[in-house]
Amino acid sequence: MTATILILFTATYLGMALGRFPGLSIDRTGIALVAAILLLATGALDTTQLVAAVDFPTIFILLGLMILSAQYAGSRFYDWCALRVARAARSPARLLAVIVLVAGGLSAVLANDVVVFAMTPMLCLGLQARKLDPRPYLIALAGAANAGSAATLIGNPQNILIGQIGHLDFWRFLAVCGGPALAAMAIVYGTVWIVWRGRFGMPQEGGAPVASVALDRWQLGKAVAATLVLLVLFTRDIPQEHAVLLVAGVMMISRRMASRDMLGMVDWHLLVLFAALFAINHALGLTGIPAALVGDLQAAGWLPDRLAVMLPLALAGSNSIGNVPAVILLLAAWPSPPEGALYGLALLSTLAGNLLLPGSLANIIVAERAAAAGVRLGFIEHARCGVPMALLSMALAAVWLWAGGWMGL
Repeated sequence: MTATILILFTATYLGMALGRFPGLSIDRTGIALVAAILLLATGALDTTQLVAAVDFPTIFILLGLMILSAQYAGSRFYDWCALRVARAARSPARLLAVIVLVAGGLSAVLANDVVVFAMTPMLCLGLQARKLDPRPYLIALAGAANAGSAATLIGNPQNILIGQIGHLDFWRFLAVCGGPALAAMAIVYGTVWIVWRGRFGMPQEGGAPVASVALDRWQLGKAVAATLVLLVLFTRDIPQEHAVLLVAGVMMISRRMASRDMLGMVDWHLLVLFAALFAINHALGLTGIPAALVGDLQAAGWLPDRLAVMLPLALAGSNSIGNVPAVILLLAAWPSPPEGALYGLALLSTLAGNLLLPGSLANIIVAERAAAAGVRLGFIEHARCGVPMALLSMALAAVWLWAGGWMGL
């Protein structure tokens, strides 16, 4: 049975790295789900073990935040915001700054993947209407969304998981990670500006007209109020998943938005991916191999509780199998990391996602949504900005973690 588990585990993470298997249309979520099904079918896991393997609090928080974000989407806030950003600034420098601030700020509260999914198409249309090259602005959108999401426990899926595993306090996490995240946003701005300087073009008012977006202020007000309530609940001594689900439940009680429409905006693929990866990693844990490996690494002094180990691990993991699968895999093999290492893992795995286009789901979403709008964002174009912005922001974050005493060298 160990051999079966190892084969399925290896095939799954090879699929995570490749994105799909050659000759097949199956994607990362499908690969993980099929592997989990085969674990059940071969008897490597029984139904009870499979259910027990899933970290439901993490799934519930993701689900609740997606429903809250659906409330914003239903108000057309994302479309309105993207269009206003594209039309607002009169110079490339200001326009770039507005995109970085808006994408980073929204991602800290509403999750980066959701923000870039919603904003990319309208931003492309607005920029093209002003005869601007959307590519540098899209790189800034993805980079700032990743950087801003590192600030909070609800900014991205891997942070949500880390917070649940470590029982981290929302506001203490913000105090530790907020500064490096803000600095990383500044690095995103500076890097894109330097790399693309002289090639932005001046914004023009001409071009093909773009329809205005009618903002539903009542729905937006409801979403903002719910977000504020959620932040207040995070200061109370109640489980975070309870707080998020409570707010999501209230959002679904509406006279204007059907619950079917709100649930239709949930990224069920991501939730299935999480659940399947939990099951696959749990099966590997039953073999005893991860525990033995962690014991050997601990004896050799190579656990990732030091920056010398965490930095290259985060960089390699995020840009091979992706930061979400990498974090799930590491935490499955390393069950009791210290609090400081969890802050480091959240910051560094998120910022490492800016290195290459496949490094984070947010990058992939921006590229795919832009392609649908007629804009091609290539691997090399992204890497010219992504490599320096990732390495600089990770170096700064590492110095911060060391100076604050959260991680040693």
